[in-house]
Amino acid sequence: MNRERIIKRRVKFSRREHAILEGWRLEFNKVASGKPKEGYANIVREKKGVVEGIIYEIQKTDLKRLDEHEGHLCHYRRMPVRVRLDSGEEVEATTYVAQPWQTSSGLKPSRGYLGHLLEGRDLLPPEYSQWLKRTSTVD
Repeated sequence: MNRERIIKRRVKFSRREHAILEGWRLEFNKVASGKPKEGYANIVREKKGVVEGIIYEIQKTDLKRLDEHEGHLCHYRRMPVRVRLDSGEEVEATTYVAQPWQTSSGLKPSRGYLGHLLEGRDLLPPEYSQWLKRTSTVD
């Protein structure tokens, strides 16, 4: 959700806004390479779950750059989803879901990693940002 991180990855975006993904929940169960007990963000299906986030409108060519940074196929896989914008409009989007062999229970994000997610607070509802802030970290 960190705009600066997207820019550093040389991904150009024409739009950035709040979006809601229903039927999923956020977990930090993606194993962080070389960091025991640390987890990265992942989403898992949950019938009544809700994940709030930021949707970026990018070119398909830039999706390949994101794939490189996200470890597409090895660490995460791309998945098409439908998200709801604040206007009520539903749009198709692409998200990354951790590969099953890259997940484990009992993991926690680092404060620094959590900070990247909290950079989206300019668009996230205050209660969701507060919920993220209360997430227990590994450090």
